[in-house]
Amino acid sequence: MAAVLRGSRNLWGRSLKHVDFTLVSSRSMASKTQVGFIGLGNMGKPMAKNLLKHGYPVIATDVFPESCKELQELGAQIVDNPAEVADQADRIVTMLPSSPNVIEVYTGPNGILKKVKKGSLLIDSSTIDPAVSKEMAVAAEKMGAVFMDAPVSGGVGAASSGKLTFMVGGVEEEFTAAQELLTCMGANVVYCGAVGTGQVGIHIYKTCDLSRRVYWVKAKRAQPAVMM
Repeated sequence: MAAVLRGSRNLWGRSLKHVDFTLVSSRSMASKTQVGFIGLGNMGKPMAKNLLKHGYPVIATDVFPESCKELQELGAQIVDNPAEVADQADRIVTMLPSSPNVIEVYTGPNGILKKVKKGSLLIDSSTIDPAVSKEMAVAAEKMGAVFMDAPVSGGVGAASSGKLTFMVGGVEEEFTAAQELLTCMGANVVYCGAVGTGQVGIHIYKTCDLSRRVYWVKAKRAQPAVMM
């Protein structure tokens, strides 16, 4: 499936003339510089905790301050809004409930793009409309940053154990840098193609997984009862 998705990366053109790849491509591998994390809900909090476990300093925020307490006790720096995260970190992961939340966090009055640094890598692990992912990528590009969509499959248990599956869409040259962080939170990281294909890929992945589960249940029900 990854090969099929990868082949779709040319469906959307990538005019990245505003992005300085001398900045983004020179990102050092395995560097333990500060990573921003926005969205500390049921999925985001364990994901951020896994970054801390792997030695990354984390600067984080959430719309609900009480959600930040546990992470702060583990050593994360907590700030008031996404713009403050972007002011201090050039690699940021977002994990948000919906498309409107993503739009607000990236482009709102206190959003990431108000303070984003040129050359920043922005990874959105929310499951949202692919069109919104592409819209955020364009907005980030205008600020000299790179946006990648990397939605996940797996529940809270997988998030806690670092066993999530990520489907990643975005600039291929930045996949390795994104993978460095995502492998701290997941067991499988798949490059799908251009921005938006991560969202398409995760939909296909979840649909196939659901079909497999339904087939297994029906097969079990079809088995004849064993006489004791």
